Amino acid sequence: MSRIGKNPITVPDGVSVEIAGVIVTAKGKLGELSTSLTDNVVVTQEDNQIWVKPKDDSRDARKMWGTSRSVIDNLVVGVSEGFKKKLEINGVGYRAQIQGKSLNLQLGFSHDVNFEIPDGITIKCPDQTHIEISGADKQSVGQVAAVIRAYRPPEPYKGKGIKYADEYILRKEGKKK
Repeated sequence: MSRIGKNPITVPDGVSVEIAGVIVTAKGKLGELSTSLTDNVVVTQEDNQIWVKPKDDSRDARKMWGTSRSVIDNLVVGVSEGFKKKLEINGVGYRAQIQGKSLNLQLGFSHDVNFEIPDGITIKCPDQTHIEISGADKQSVGQVAAVIRAYRPPEPYKGKGIKYADEYILRKEGKKK
């Protein structure tokens, strides 16, 4: 029995959800998102609530029950509120700045790293050591944050690199004489 799948998805005001077979589309103030679900689940909408139920009692249907509910919930939250990830840059001379449609990163390499900002994603740099990534699609926001972090992941000795704002770096002790 899926604990997540049993809960309904509440659709807030200003968001419209259309269900056409296995394709679910959500429209809101931040745009339009759609996804294709498996045919193992049945999605129904009653007033401002969406219910997800397994089609039968098979193992695959029970596996996809909670997953499908979470995917639809991410669509609804994405078009109404959006998602945000925050990154921090630590290190002497490490900095970030926005230049047109790209993010310029100086990370101790012999060259600057220019990251092209994809469509649907907004990147802000409140100062040189913080990056805020926001957008409607949760997967895209997380993927962009992971790609930027992968340019210089934090190292365990001095903590230099790009890390998530809520990430804890396990520090190591240096060499002893």
